[in-house]
Amino acid sequence: MICHSQQPAAYDTPPIIGNSADDLQTEPSILKPGEFDLGTRSLILDFLGHYPPCSCEYSFVNLFCWQNLYRYSWFFYENSLVIHDDRSQTLFMPIGEDLEPDELFALSKKAVAAGLSGNIGLVPESYVAIWPDIDRYFSITSDRDAADYVYLTEDLAELKGNKLHKKKNLISQFKRAYPAHSIVPINEENCKDLMQFERRLLAGMPSISSSLVEESDAMTMAFSHWNDLGLSGLILLVEDEIAAFAVFSPLSSDTWDVHFEKADVSFKGAAQMINYETANFLEGTARYINREQDLGIPGLRQAKLSYAPHALIEPYFLVPKLDLRSH
Repeated sequence: MICHSQQPAAYDTPPIIGNSADDLQTEPSILKPGEFDLGTRSLILDFLGHYPPCSCEYSFVNLFCWQNLYRYSWFFYENSLVIHDDRSQTLFMPIGEDLEPDELFALSKKAVAAGLSGNIGLVPESYVAIWPDIDRYFSITSDRDAADYVYLTEDLAELKGNKLHKKKNLISQFKRAYPAHSIVPINEENCKDLMQFERRLLAGMPSISSSLVEESDAMTMAFSHWNDLGLSGLILLVEDEIAAFAVFSPLSSDTWDVHFEKADVSFKGAAQMINYETANFLEGTARYINREQDLGIPGLRQAKLSYAPHALIEPYFLVPKLDLRSH
């Protein structure tokens, strides 16, 4: 996988704009102006192009679609892009050339002075390995619930081996049961149909959690700004009825991120079929598929593990040590 924590991309000087945050102690309001809107999309994508992220959390699509819930904002610090999640009061690990532990701690202290917690999430394992003295400044814990599931596109497209045999059987059953099925691309015209389909699925659930409602709102954002966000996707049809859909976009030059995927369980095998069709659609374009996180939900974890991921990218969470905050 090409991502900054492992292999920086070869680019010239990264883009810098006037919204730089040189000192959060004197300019705490710097956290407020930088919102994830369509006007700043090209700038953010350009910066992320210089420093490709591994985590799906840095995807502009996710930041845009979920911003009403998490109240994301962004700013530059020491020529690095920093994202703030107001809901959890957490800074994302800065994107850019690595800040040394004392520099990262300086950012944390300035965030505290600005009224934030100074906690830093999505810290790559490689950073902790390179800088073992990070524990002088922060308490460190791994964050399994935020681990990204990354698969080889070829594996999901071919479903070889005993581990994936059940998936292949379900796809065969679907094809036999619904010979009139077809795959069509998502476009701006059929987004409304998908919104109605998703809401119907939600209304038919025996219990509706707040997280499902929040996801529905994020999907509405995606479908309402389909072309502007540069999204791609597929719809699985049985005759003229929607059975499943998937929404995805590039995360880096060799990895695509599946943002949303829904299936009508009354069509047995539809969930496996849309996963399979997505992989076949992306094969030759993406070496890897990021299917995001399980958020600690047991059923979701089991489902993602059942596809035998190529890698679990488990981040670390840093909490600044209180006795150092005054140093």
